[in-house]
Amino acid sequence: MVDRVDEKPQVRDYMTRDVETVSPDETVGVVARRMAESDGHGGFPVCDGRRVEGFVAARDLLLAGDNEPIFKVMTRDLVVAHPDMEITDVGRVILRSGIQRLPVVDDAGNLVGIISNADVIRSHIERATPGKVDKLMQTLQNIHDVGASEERRTVELAALRPTQSKVYSDELEGRSYELENGLAEPLVVIDNAGELLLADGHHRVKAAHKLGIEEMDAYVIVLDERVQLGMAETAEKEDLHAIEDIQEVDYAHHPLVETTHRLQEGER
Repeated sequence: MVDRVDEKPQVRDYMTRDVETVSPDETVGVVARRMAESDGHGGFPVCDGRRVEGFVAARDLLLAGDNEPIFKVMTRDLVVAHPDMEITDVGRVILRSGIQRLPVVDDAGNLVGIISNADVIRSHIERATPGKVDKLMQTLQNIHDVGASEERRTVELAALRPTQSKVYSDELEGRSYELENGLAEPLVVIDNAGELLLADGHHRVKAAHKLGIEEMDAYVIVLDERVQLGMAETAEKEDLHAIEDIQEVDYAHHPLVETTHRLQEGER
């Protein structure tokens, strides 16, 4: 993953490398069953060995007989991506072509991955987070005169101490969708001498907890020594020790939703 705001993420940073493919000689019936049984696959790259020969989507199978070989119905005029392409350029290709998943091929035409519109969205969501982390780390260093470093790691949700007492039910629905579709940005956590304080991502962890997710990706700011943090005092005052202590509010809208409603009402 890309960790710095000033770096331009490439396809190789976000593509799926373990790609399910089909052979040109497989039959329409077999591929249709694989497509129906797969987890959300709307099509497969068609490969002879590692070399991409075409792409077969569900629409290609609709009018074909079950015994028809895939090479007769597959799309040969391919739109593909290269691992070194910038993710923003791939986003433009996906937008203009209407194709949701592009095979990623190397200079020899061999399949090395696949990149989807969801991957492009995820890359843009994640690029906002490092900026927040840098600003927070600088603030901590300036206020508390303490050294700090940044790590990217997987954290157990049970080990996190929340610093926000409430989350909004309507926002949780959106966060749940993002988690289920791999679009959630990393959490921001402060490691204060072993105490893991959740600085950003309370809706995400609450949604993850409800979905049974036990660990998440996070940017962790590690302080060189323990300091008295205002957010830790807030957690103590609010008696926040675990995710279960975060209250889910369903009688008020998240501020972003409130703003959207006000804008819509103003347009009427």
